[in-house]
Amino acid sequence: MNASLGRRAVAEAVGSAALVAVVVGSGIQATELTRDVGVQLLANSLATVFGLGTLIALLGPVSGAYFNPVVTLAAWLAGRHSEDGPTARDVTVYVPAQIAGAVVGALVADAMFGKPLVQWSTHDRFAGHLWLGEVVATAGLVLLVVGLARTDRSHFGPVAVASYIGAAYWFTSSTSFANPAVTIGRTFTDSFTGIAPGSLGPFIVAQLVGAGLGLGLVLAVFGRTAPAQNTPAPFPGEPEFAHTP
Repeated sequence: MNASLGRRAVAEAVGSAALVAVVVGSGIQATELTRDVGVQLLANSLATVFGLGTLIALLGPVSGAYFNPVVTLAAWLAGRHSEDGPTARDVTVYVPAQIAGAVVGALVADAMFGKPLVQWSTHDRFAGHLWLGEVVATAGLVLLVVGLARTDRSHFGPVAVASYIGAAYWFTSSTSFANPAVTIGRTFTDSFTGIAPGSLGPFIVAQLVGAGLGLGLVLAVFGRTAPAQNTPAPFPGEPEFAHTP
């Protein structure tokens, strides 16, 4: 990744905004088209899969296309002794950019559908089984992203990460937020995909716990040291050929 830190931060902000706009916008659209909750979730998850995969493929070569504070932090912790992944300085810049972008994305989605620009969500998600769902979803996401980097398969990121999130919509009780920035952004919309501000704290704690568990699984499965590489590897969405002469 040869872009300046400023350009990379912009890419993270734009990607996070677009991701939340896809999640919230497709949720609003689905609820306006059908009252069947299953169909609503199907439409929402499919839009997220396609949108996320596209964003990773597009912005991966610029910033790595993390769009997620816990994944950014996990990638830094896992790659501290290699040239791959973000640096500590990147983390301190990426995380605020991701959160700001997520909030903007929710506001844009509401505005596109004629909703109040800021309307706090009343969708209560305060329950232990939902927090467990967030732990599981986030742990799996961290294992996937860091595992792809460890095995030099980061070029599968656009398909693999989007596919995992799409599946986790359905196999987790929380519908897989797995992202503190997205979680914060979704408090700003009182729609199908929103989360009440009072439910925010436990969700983020669960995501942090899941990230730690995911890193533990990386150590258990792949070992402590990332494989040596001759050139900086893309992470998680950049094609391998981007660094070839």
